[in-house]
Amino acid sequence: MFKTVHEKVWVFDCEWVPDPLSGRAAYDYPESMSDREVIENMWKEGGATDDDPMPFLKTVLCRIVSISAVIRTIVNGEAKVRLLSLPHYPQNPEECVESVILDSFLNAIGQHKPQLIGYNSHSSDIKILIQRAIINGNQAPEFCHRPAKPWEGVDYFARGSEFNIDLMEIVGSWGKAAPSLHEIATAAGIPGKIEIDGNQVASLWLNGEMEKIVAYNEYDALTTYLLWLKTAHFAGFFSSVQYKQEQEKVKKLLESESDKDGRNHLKTYLKKWNSLTQLVNRAQSGVEFSIAKP
Repeated sequence: MFKTVHEKVWVFDCEWVPDPLSGRAAYDYPESMSDREVIENMWKEGGATDDDPMPFLKTVLCRIVSISAVIRTIVNGEAKVRLLSLPHYPQNPEECVESVILDSFLNAIGQHKPQLIGYNSHSSDIKILIQRAIINGNQAPEFCHRPAKPWEGVDYFARGSEFNIDLMEIVGSWGKAAPSLHEIATAAGIPGKIEIDGNQVASLWLNGEMEKIVAYNEYDALTTYLLWLKTAHFAGFFSSVQYKQEQEKVKKLLESESDKDGRNHLKTYLKKWNSLTQLVNRAQSGVEFSIAKP
């Protein structure tokens, strides 16, 4: 369990796809081969089967296409919540460049020094951010800075650091005790995957459907944030009244953001959240289920 809730909390999620350029370099594919063909061959190299045609590839051979974060900041004693997504404007090709996304996110972390929260972030998200930043020639000295001693400053690299918390390591273990984000979220009344899953992101990217990727990415960031709130409530950082207030802040965020152009997908998320909440509440109150008497 984490020990603290900082005044600046960034709950984030990354989306990535097989990188055709890295595939060509690693496997010496000819330049005449299309990006789609390169990616299909990368999956074959990664052990594709009929049952698993798109296996999880080594992160170093993938490229970041989107990063989303729910940002909670204490301002004058009150928590403010906002949603950050990179690229800001998915229809702008210049903002979709991987090095631009990495530069914006990593240097913003270095500047603001938030407490980072993710799901499987230690093994995946943080690692691919570092790998791809090195490959792209990015610089993020403030993000990379490490204190001489763990208690002397911000450290995003130390295992067990309170500045870099992986919820999956808190709620999961091995085998049947290792839930996916979708499984633990939906069981807790929080939306999981909606309409799209991770296997579709590569096809969306190849088809230039960046708006759908960002929307999917925002769903995962929101889901991780709501799971963090529930975990923090379990640990006693929020009372039951405070927990409800924190949830209301997210609902108001979704309502205000969903009224903007191109943000209608957030209405879908809010509707799904309300539906799951009602289902879980009925079940926990005993209305939905009862134990049969012998």
